[in-house]
Amino acid sequence: MRILITGAGGFVGRHLSAHIGSAQPRARLTGATLMSGETVHESVNDVYRIDLKDYSNVRQLLANCRPDAIYHLAAQAFVPRSFEDPWETLENNIRAQLNLIQACLELDIRPRILIVSSAEIYGASEPEQLPLNEDTAIRPTNPYSVSKVAQDMLGMQYFLSHNLPIMRARPFNHIGPGQNERFVAPAMARQIASIEQGQTEAVIYVGNLESKRDFTDVRDIVRAYHIIVEKGKPGEAYNIASGVAHSIRHLLDALLGLTETKIEIRVDRARLRPVDVPEIRGDSSKLHRHTGWQPALTFEQTLQDVLADWRQRLNKH
Repeated sequence: MRILITGAGGFVGRHLSAHIGSAQPRARLTGATLMSGETVHESVNDVYRIDLKDYSNVRQLLANCRPDAIYHLAAQAFVPRSFEDPWETLENNIRAQLNLIQACLELDIRPRILIVSSAEIYGASEPEQLPLNEDTAIRPTNPYSVSKVAQDMLGMQYFLSHNLPIMRARPFNHIGPGQNERFVAPAMARQIASIEQGQTEAVIYVGNLESKRDFTDVRDIVRAYHIIVEKGKPGEAYNIASGVAHSIRHLLDALLGLTETKIEIRVDRARLRPVDVPEIRGDSSKLHRHTGWQPALTFEQTLQDVLADWRQRLNKH
């Protein structure tokens, strides 16, 4: 079994590589990553450092590894950055995927392809619409989610037009050890760990605490990706969600409950989004019906692991 993971050096890519390396130890893993400084998991056999926006590079990559399965994770995924430079996000996320698909067609290979879309495509929803399922209307509220709508629909289009075995994952918020501090849980955890070690003043800076999000541990997310590729139905879209929404305030309170240090909370307006959806909560019953997947790790366990990860990281400096 030959498997290609794009974005293999990223937060989710490393967790996915570790999971597949454990679940399929005889598989040959190829990882593609753009950043020269990114490290991949030890289970990855071959590493290509390429720009997926360059078609010739992508074609050569696929010609070399001829994968039986592709997990397309690579993307610009930070929503605030998509507002700062919308075209960068749109070009990066759409062109990279299109290059992969067109290279498969040109090389006449038909790997099972997982396209990672996002729950952000559903946008703002009324309370009576929750939890959101795969039939919920698409209403993107930021350039990142527009790019994910395009990726999602391109996946469906090439399944319909060329019968490529493409499946689409729509993960809701995922968190876990190793995540970049630009995201809410690791941003808070890093501040707490830094305060504990006396590196900064005992103040934590936050954005909107009232937003509610459906958080799933990244280790459960990558299990879902793997099981979709193994058992999912081509052409289908699958929500990946816990089904429970936690407010950012609850997340912060849970993290603060894991430290004995007294910390003041201050709002930082730079952390507020131009458009912020009040609540997002997903329905992953379709994924459960088709594959049997369900989350295994609790929200509290995940937060413990995130804070422990940042304590360890800062201890190394």
